[in-house]
Amino acid sequence: MKKAATAKKKIADRIPRPKKKVTWPQARAFSVHLLTASGSFLAFLSLVAASEERWTAMFWWLGLALFVDGIDGPIARKLDVKEVLPTWSGEMLDNIIDYVTYVLIPAFALYQRGFMGEGLSFLSAAIIVVSSAIYYADTGMKTKENFFKGFPVVWNMIVFTLFVIEPGQWLSFGVVVVAGILTFLPINFLHPVRVARLRPINLTVTLLWCAFGALALAQSALAQFYDQIGVIGDQVGVFAKIGIIATGIYLFCIGGVMQFFPNLGLKRG
Repeated sequence: MKKAATAKKKIADRIPRPKKKVTWPQARAFSVHLLTASGSFLAFLSLVAASEERWTAMFWWLGLALFVDGIDGPIARKLDVKEVLPTWSGEMLDNIIDYVTYVLIPAFALYQRGFMGEGLSFLSAAIIVVSSAIYYADTGMKTKENFFKGFPVVWNMIVFTLFVIEPGQWLSFGVVVVAGILTFLPINFLHPVRVARLRPINLTVTLLWCAFGALALAQSALAQFYDQIGVIGDQVGVFAKIGIIATGIYLFCIGGVMQFFPNLGLKRG
């Protein structure tokens, strides 16, 4: 018995123990990484919905992932996560999840839906995933003002708009091609949270786009419900479509406008 106890003690001595206890700031900072990582589970749920062609559910999950992506950055900066946990890269974690939720799942949905025809849908998906992979490899994708240089591969917004508006196969394909080309051009695109100039207006328009998107998804869900109980369900209303188009065009173009008018939105005095 004594030998067994001695052996156990020797084994226990070999187990490395942490030099320091986990502090409250470290635990709090790590919880932000967990918040970011939750986007991967939302991506999984979205992919399951897309594979089952439940498009409304797919976009709801992507919308929740977009919400998480919008709040984790400001929280991380507020809690100095980068300084508290320097060996954990929140930026890398964020990029991995963003590629899945912003790029891979929207490309898969566009191909799976097939409203551009099999050939154009397949080519569009290829353009999306390849151009976006190259974009994420660019370490200088942000300007000093925190604009994105080139289209910031927010294909979740583009594909959602195409699903709602359904402008036809060739116009849809043209949108994909133009956005793919803009990925590599030195044109600024807005980061609605981190760009200081016109921030109140930009945030307002972003929230309006989200509200119109939620309205469109709610209308789609109601239409499906009415169809199931034998009532003819209306599609997404004109009001929601116009709202998505108008706010989407603003968010797509305002970065380039502010690039050509560098004093636009600067505080005087």
